[in-house]
Amino acid sequence: MKSDSFESMEEILIDERKFNFNTYRNLNTKKRIIFGGALLFVLIFLFVLSAPLQFPKDSTIRIEKGSSLNEVSQLLDDHKIVRSGSVFQFFAIIFGGDTHIVAGDYFFEKRISVISVARRIVKGDYNVTSLKVTIPEGLSRTEIAGIYANALDEFDSEKFLELTAGDEGYLFPDTYFYLPSATSKDVVKQMKDTFDNKISSIQSEIDEFGEELSDVITMASIIEREANRSDERRIISGILWKRIDIGLALQVDATFLFINGKGSAELTLSDLQTDSPYNTYTNKGLPPGPIGNPGLDSIKAAISPETSPYLYYLHGNDGVARYGKTFEEHKKNKQKYL
Repeated sequence: MKSDSFESMEEILIDERKFNFNTYRNLNTKKRIIFGGALLFVLIFLFVLSAPLQFPKDSTIRIEKGSSLNEVSQLLDDHKIVRSGSVFQFFAIIFGGDTHIVAGDYFFEKRISVISVARRIVKGDYNVTSLKVTIPEGLSRTEIAGIYANALDEFDSEKFLELTAGDEGYLFPDTYFYLPSATSKDVVKQMKDTFDNKISSIQSEIDEFGEELSDVITMASIIEREANRSDERRIISGILWKRIDIGLALQVDATFLFINGKGSAELTLSDLQTDSPYNTYTNKGLPPGPIGNPGLDSIKAAISPETSPYLYYLHGNDGVARYGKTFEEHKKNKQKYL
């Protein structure tokens, strides 16, 4: 028979076991709830980060210049690029801030997460192959417009000519790379910016030469058309500047390409009498402005003319320049090489 004290102790032990079991069970329940909640949160978070099932693969989305972060997030949401515009905004701010949205056409080849979308749009990663456009030296604005019109779908020739009125000679010829969506305004800005950069690199030499930039570019545009080879540029430059200094008409055929589109072989005596300020047979000095857009080598030649005894030159049927000190020598060269 158990004593009262033993029974009391047994009851206490049983109560403790019950208490410990309940505490353990309650603790496990709380952990399970926390774990389950955390897991649910992670799953929801990953779901929001993932690309929507309706993600438009192989599609292009245009972000207009000046678009706000809210407008961009709404655009991406509407096109099913992201599941949540708010989440996109969060990561866009982390990657670059709401003022660092880069406008342009973004190509999405496959589904990507909202993190990748935000990173691309902040960094301007269009995932679009740039189009290479080469503008040869010496072309006029009209000729340049024709090249761009064939290369860029969004390019408007009339708009280009409108934007560049008065800029003949100041659109730098070079090899450029553009997005397929590039407009006339984009093209003009890049060509003029390139011109400014190139001129800045030789500004001290231009200043030292002493002629106005407009005269330098006009002369360079003539040299670009008149010289067939690099080693001819500075010699021709020296001859032309000398003719101006002593009051002789330049008498260059290149300006007729600008006047009526005719080259030397096509010119007639009537053409040489054409009433035009660009006719350097009937007018002394430089024409009113450039006849095309010269490259850097011709600009450098214009400000570094080579001193020579020559006053005349021509290109023979073989394309090589022949020089003459006097008009008599020039006539002999004509008979011999043309």
